[in-house]
Amino acid sequence: MSVSAQDIEAALRAELAPTAVEVRDDSHLHAGHAGAREGRHFSVSVASPRFNGLSRVARHRLVYDALRSLIPQGIHALAIDARDSGDN
Repeated sequence: MSVSAQDIEAALRAELAPTAVEVRDDSHLHAGHAGAREGRHFSVSVASPRFNGLSRVARHRLVYDALRSLIPQGIHALAIDARDSGDN
C-alpha cells in the first residue's frame, strides 16, 4: 500500500488536534535518487497546542508517534516543521 498526503494529514489531525496542518508530497523532487523507488518523500508543517513547552526533538517524536503505522507503508523521508500554537 502506498501512503498519501491525505493519509498523513488524517493521522496528524486524529493524534495532535492541530490548529494548522499542511502535508506536501515531494517525491517528484527525488526521482532518480537512491532509494526514491522504495518510498515517498513528504514535508509536514503542523502547529498544535500539544507542542506547547516541548523541545523540537519532543515535537518531532510526537509527529513520528502519530505516523508510526504509516511509516512502514511507504514513507521514505519526512521533513517536519512542528510549531506550538504560539509560534509563527
